Amino acid sequence: MSVILKPLITEKSTDQSEVQNTFTFLVDVKANKVQIKNEIESTYNVSVDKVRTLRVLPKYKTRYTKTGIVSGKTNAYKKAMIKVAEGDTLDLYNNL
Repeated sequence: MSVILKPLITEKSTDQSEVQNTFTFLVDVKANKVQIKNEIESTYNVSVDKVRTLRVLPKYKTRYTKTGIVSGKTNAYKKAMIKVAEGDTLDLYNNL
């Protein structure tokens, strides 16, 4: 089972990758920092300096429609921000 689900490519994460050499990934909710570091190093052949993780909680939404009240929520997920060593870089667009 792979710990890394996919790279997160947004305007903010692209800016961080260019300025701070930090890349953002969506990872498995049960993954820890050591597993994430080992997976990144083996997949992309870079050395990882720092791994920061955060869990994004679901957002609950309610809509009022003709047929009644519809309630739902978005999915919860976990993000990992990986800082690679100076001089190393990840090519996210060719390794998708």
